[in-house]
Amino acid sequence: MAPGAAFRLYPMNRLLLVAVVAALYLLHQDVWFWGQARPLLFGFLPVGLAYHAGYCLAVSLLMWTLTRVAWPGHLESSDETTRDVSR
Repeated sequence: MAPGAAFRLYPMNRLLLVAVVAALYLLHQDVWFWGQARPLLFGFLPVGLAYHAGYCLAVSLLMWTLTRVAWPGHLESSDETTRDVSR
């Protein structure tokens, strides 16, 4: 099964993906945790570090989704008319 075959990229789905990317971009600018190391989560983990750990997991899931759903298919097609640049 080709990447993105089970999920067609309709305009509404594309808009949703763009909105999620924009939301995660804005959430990366976490000014609310600057200058404080408290509260500690689990008794040892600063809240800002825990936030970024969760943020990295969310962005990783988003990137996986984008490569499965929105990857341009023409980049994966093997066409004999294209030349291998490395030779």
